[in-house]
Amino acid sequence: MNIKKQFFFFILLIPFPFFSCQCQTKTTEKFPSVVKKPHIVNIINFIRLLEPRPVGITEDEIYNTVVNQVEILKKHHLKGTFLLQYDALMNSRYQQLLKSLPSDSFEIGAWWEIPQPLVENAGMVWRGRYPWDWHANVGFATGYTPAERKKLVDVYMKDFKKIFGYYPKSVGSWFIDAHTLNYMYKKYNIVASCNCKDQIGTDGYTMWGGYWNQAYYPSVNNSFMPAQNIENEIPVPIFRMLGSDPVRQYGEKTRENGQGVITMEPVYPGGGGDSTWVNWYFKEFLEEESLEYAYVQVGQENSFTWKKMEKGLRIQIPIIEKLKNEKKVQVQTLSESGRWFRRHYKTTPATSVTVSKDLEGSNCKTVWFNSRYYRFNLYWKDDILKFRDIHLFNENLASDYLTKNGISSQCQYFTIPFVDGYQWSTAEQTAGLYFKIDKDGKTSLLKGGTPVFTNPVPGTLKICWPLSDENGTLIITADEKQIKITRKGNTFLKWFLDLNTAEKVKLPFREITDSRITGQFKGINFSVSATKGTFSKRKGTIFRIFPEKNGLSMNMKK
Repeated sequence: MNIKKQFFFFILLIPFPFFSCQCQTKTTEKFPSVVKKPHIVNIINFIRLLEPRPVGITEDEIYNTVVNQVEILKKHHLKGTFLLQYDALMNSRYQQLLKSLPSDSFEIGAWWEIPQPLVENAGMVWRGRYPWDWHANVGFATGYTPAERKKLVDVYMKDFKKIFGYYPKSVGSWFIDAHTLNYMYKKYNIVASCNCKDQIGTDGYTMWGGYWNQAYYPSVNNSFMPAQNIENEIPVPIFRMLGSDPVRQYGEKTRENGQGVITMEPVYPGGGGDSTWVNWYFKEFLEEESLEYAYVQVGQENSFTWKKMEKGLRIQIPIIEKLKNEKKVQVQTLSESGRWFRRHYKTTPATSVTVSKDLEGSNCKTVWFNSRYYRFNLYWKDDILKFRDIHLFNENLASDYLTKNGISSQCQYFTIPFVDGYQWSTAEQTAGLYFKIDKDGKTSLLKGGTPVFTNPVPGTLKICWPLSDENGTLIITADEKQIKITRKGNTFLKWFLDLNTAEKVKLPFREITDSRITGQFKGINFSVSATKGTFSKRKGTIFRIFPEKNGLSMNMKK
């Protein structure tokens, strides 16, 4: 062996620290990733012709909002995506404005809310209260039969092509049913879509338990449900919109109009309209551990008006320009992101969103992990840890709207709950899968310090949580199919996890045995098995998970 080969062989044997992902117990030092991951920003503004709800908002005011959105993107040299509702598509002012934009910087696509002109041009009778009605059974495709949905798509696509000379490549909406999305893909070759964040009841729309943030390939049976197999997926990635606050949005209280909103939307003073929040969000977005890639959508519908969104956009847009110029983010149109996703992934990848340093004055931390089989959320408040959420994905769970139209003014999409820290809670009792210990016959919450998040190998998230009182370190490892939890330490510690919920909550579980928990949700059977450790029923809890030899492992695939 020559000297060069000997040196190369020696280098290969060096145990680089970022491959071994050693746990740090006293610092928040970040470990360098094996591969630099893209940080993708979509600036998506969608356009309605009119706003019937607030008094005094004119069509001129709504139009001028789009003019200002275009100008601020041009000023800061950023790409943008504008999605047109049909009534705006057929308006000459919007046609003239958007056709004048350079195609290398601006994408024009479809916003899939259903207004009166589209329904009537498809040969149907309008049932709405106004020319655009936000009720789900009127203003969205779910309110129409599958045959009617095809007519609506064909009319929109024909007129869009007549105006712009091509079919749109991106179609967004708060929610698009699987039948419509698949039809758009097969007949018109769309490459990307986007839908609403997770929320309960906001504007009458519930989307709960989905692939949190980032993007996924939906099931042919349910556009909100990630597919597990290529043959059952619609090959159009759906990107989650609005840039939810990873710490606070999940638990935001339900009010008269559903959950409150803490997102990147610039009209909200507690989120995208606040400079402190925006700077914190982008800092965590850039610096925290994200599997595969990081993603955020920025923008606002024009019906909120420029007066309400100007402050927030003038905070956000210069930050994005600076990060783009520093090559820290990639600003893409929605279709560019869709094509990138399809080049890189044949099935939905495992991804994560992590926060190790919250806003000033808060000591909360969180992890969102997604794969094509499940998602979970870990949540630290001060020195306490719990699974705030675990939902399972099953491509066979059909949506309520797959073969028939919805008749309610509201819309609901769900996945399978295994832990639901929001819906299984009350004001007095907070649900979660809590980490606990038993000492001298007394049960208490397990406590620890600052966790460290790393990505030791592709598709795997590793969380190292140093425990208090010299109890060692808890290591949580998640990949697309399973969750493993182990404790490293020299002292004996009787630790376990308890699922606690509010009383009289309807739960989906059917049977709890040593090795498996089974249940049923919307007619679909599910199970979670313990490949290491055991499940048990305990008084005062729904179930308890005991480790075996300081470790446990749960198979989330079935």
